[in-house]
Amino acid sequence: MADDDTSPRAADPPASGSDAAPAVRQPPPETRRSIGIEIVIVLLFTFGLSGLSSILGLLRTWLEARARGESLGQQAVALSTNQSAISLIDFALQLLPIIRLCAWAALVTYLLWRAGHHLNRIGFRWRRTDILHGLGLAALIGLPGLAFYLVAVAAGFNLTVLPTALDADWWRVPVLIGQSIANALAEEILVVAYLMTRLNDLGWSNRRALVSSALLRGSYHLYQGLGGGVGNLVMGLVFGAYWLRYRRVWPLVIAHAAIDIVAFVGYALLRDRLTWLPG
Repeated sequence: MADDDTSPRAADPPASGSDAAPAVRQPPPETRRSIGIEIVIVLLFTFGLSGLSSILGLLRTWLEARARGESLGQQAVALSTNQSAISLIDFALQLLPIIRLCAWAALVTYLLWRAGHHLNRIGFRWRRTDILHGLGLAALIGLPGLAFYLVAVAAGFNLTVLPTALDADWWRVPVLIGQSIANALAEEILVVAYLMTRLNDLGWSNRRALVSSALLRGSYHLYQGLGGGVGNLVMGLVFGAYWLRYRRVWPLVIAHAAIDIVAFVGYALLRDRLTWLPG
């Protein structure tokens, strides 16, 4: 009987001489322990550590405001500030967080691929409808989120958030756009696609992974106050549920970037014209 492509074949004899190929060592199969260690390490130098820092920062701000007899709503926090009085040095320093966030997104994408996940199957395939879906999500989250923020500030549960305090340098708008896109890439790829996929690999249910992802997102926004934490927790639940339903990452990135660009760039341009705006 003639051999076909599906029939087993005897192993070829090893090559001899200088043309012999080195043996390829296959990585061992993943265990729950190795997946758990990977998740902990990734979170400790990314958003997990940011969450702990935000919790402590909120506690410090609240205690200091209370000692002065003030509420959180009377405190302010700027999301983007100047780092140097020298414009070009300041520009270079503003680029570093953008590079860091993009590196986080690239790292966890590599880890997913290295673990054997087909990236297109977990949401990385681009589709033309992603832009429309992303803008729809931005409207769904952005408008109620703004209203909730204003109520939280008025009630004293949230700090007054200044999207940017950057001076009007020539590079301000490009940097704000770059920061918005980098934030969106890092948060949606790491906190949604990576974390929820790896928690599933760990044996966690979709619901448990979704709640954990949303809690993480809320934690590292607590520096804005309780309103910022709760608002972003809700955003995390909506975005995570969308990813579970459609397995598409780019609409989340587009939505997040659109919300931030409108907030950062819009505030910067309006602040130059409307003197009553804070900052």
